[in-house]
Amino acid sequence: MSAKNLFLASGFVRAPLQNGVGRYVGQLQRIVLKFCKSNGSSRGMRDFIEQDLVSFAEQNPGVVVYLKPRRHRGPVVVGEYLNGDRVWMSMHNKTQAEITKWIEVLRTQQGDVSATRLRKYQYTDHPSIQGPWTPFTFKNPELNTAELPNPAFGANDRLPMSATEQLRLLFEKQKLAAKTEDLKTGE
Repeated sequence: MSAKNLFLASGFVRAPLQNGVGRYVGQLQRIVLKFCKSNGSSRGMRDFIEQDLVSFAEQNPGVVVYLKPRRHRGPVVVGEYLNGDRVWMSMHNKTQAEITKWIEVLRTQQGDVSATRLRKYQYTDHPSIQGPWTPFTFKNPELNTAELPNPAFGANDRLPMSATEQLRLLFEKQKLAAKTEDLKTGE
């Protein structure tokens, strides 16, 4: 384990299980836009509020949007999620388009997962005692040292011979037998 993980809170992924099976539930619960009415670094935030905020609120009725004007402070966006996480992002000197993109990122996330050291990488409702399956679980270990392409590892060598292939081989044998018979009679 690296030293940077020592100071992170450890936990499990707290995403809602099977989100999207019946219907998708957006995880962003609340977004707070903090800005200054006169500060130059808040210009992009003010443009976003004037031009894009109403359409964002109409497209996302499950997200509560708060506006908080503050004097002589830089613009900030705070996203609060259903699992209790809060994500704080500074929008200092960002354009309207950049703020739109960052708010879309906040809308599609499930919280601040990067600040948590994961205890497990897999989760299932019905755990198995056999361990996680991988595509290499039942592969032949000879593949590790083989020079590829190798006809010994072909996919069709394990299949039974088809009827067409059997007839073709029988025809070739008869043809070969007829040639050898002609050679014997021709001597």
